[in-house]
Amino acid sequence: LRGWRPCREATPLQPPPASSADARGVFDGMPPRKREREDAEAPSEVIGGDRDRIGTLPDALLDRVLSFLPAEDAVRTCVLARRWRHLWKSASGLRIGCRDEDEPVSVNDLRRFVDYLFLLRGGSPLQGCEFRIGDYRLHEEDEGRVNLWLRHAVLCKVRFLKLYVHRSEYYDPWLPLDDMPLVSQHLRRLVLQRVKCHASFLNFSSCPALEHLEFEYCDVSRAKKISSDSVKSLSITKSVFAEDYRILIDVPNMVSLLLDSPWNTTPILGSMPSLEEAFVRIMELCDDQCMKLDDANRDCDCESCESSDITGDGGQNCVLLKGLSEAKNLTLISHPIMFIFRRDLRWCPTFSKLKTLLLNDYWCVPDDLCALACILEHSPVLEKLILQLFSEGPQHKVEIKGNFGLMERAAGISDHLQTVEVKCEVVDERVIKVLKFLCTFNIRKQHLLYFCHLT
Repeated sequence: LRGWRPCREATPLQPPPASSADARGVFDGMPPRKREREDAEAPSEVIGGDRDRIGTLPDALLDRVLSFLPAEDAVRTCVLARRWRHLWKSASGLRIGCRDEDEPVSVNDLRRFVDYLFLLRGGSPLQGCEFRIGDYRLHEEDEGRVNLWLRHAVLCKVRFLKLYVHRSEYYDPWLPLDDMPLVSQHLRRLVLQRVKCHASFLNFSSCPALEHLEFEYCDVSRAKKISSDSVKSLSITKSVFAEDYRILIDVPNMVSLLLDSPWNTTPILGSMPSLEEAFVRIMELCDDQCMKLDDANRDCDCESCESSDITGDGGQNCVLLKGLSEAKNLTLISHPIMFIFRRDLRWCPTFSKLKTLLLNDYWCVPDDLCALACILEHSPVLEKLILQLFSEGPQHKVEIKGNFGLMERAAGISDHLQTVEVKCEVVDERVIKVLKFLCTFNIRKQHLLYFCHLT
């Protein structure tokens, strides 16, 4: 089959013994019986003397019930009544290793069950399939087995696929996925947690229906780019990027982006003309740091700080802001010592569609508000500005809302800007300097409303 092969040295799935008539001859706790005796004696409407009211529901509803159950429990329904005997084989959803989300099951403990589960299901199509894997310690056979299960789910035309790998220790290894692309005409949503993805896997051109892609605590550092023409929603949270070059995120039809706390270098965002909303947060796990932006330091040896003319990969253009320039709603948050946004402002694009903008105190350095002024001047249709100052939220002790006065507003500021919100913990000298700066745009004190949330 194109796009599939056995993973590494994984032992191929072996069929159950010939005498096994159904799941009760394979799974623990389900004693085997001869099919003739089952057909004659198994009740069709009675469970423990009571009428099987759930069993009288339409097949579509029963399928929904089975799809919400952990796979182990779904299989055990085969003993309830004659009608239930084979329903689990065609259930459109599988939740494997999900009986106790706080204690994921090891690959070794899941192996026999999952191998037989897929063999007895045959090629029954799947709407959704979720794996929760625990106690993973870089065993090659475990790696191959998990990859084999994932590929089998893809062959079953799965639409939603999720793999969660539990890591009990911070430095436990990521589970590596095969360096080969996924090939599916049906996959629409892919969620990966704590896995290592190689270059070929991150090329999703062979998944034309894929629209939602999510990485959490993943390692994508082996790739040059993450690419897809079909993905509309991309979420990358606390994932590892390359150390010595910038990975390109090439998803031109993206509508929604979440890029939160990348490790190592910040990725480059390609053109996204359909982008509607984006959340980007660059924190101290990122290596793009300029020590000159730290009050305790005056020396910096970084190659790409804001005083440099080149990016970390030798280019002379934006890393993030150009790709975000088509967004309608934008959140930009950064740790104070990061230089990416500040260096991007040297080539600041025009945010021609931007309606709502949320910035943190990174953009509002009390003695240097040039960054805030620059992005406001390049947002001609901005309607709402939110400044989250020295407060991480989501709850803030003080919220200050202001409107423009009747006087003519400052040149270069959006004629559409009607509301400015300032959220903080306390109105100290730093916040007052920002408020004074806003007053230069004719947001006068008498137009500020104070809402204090006491805690």
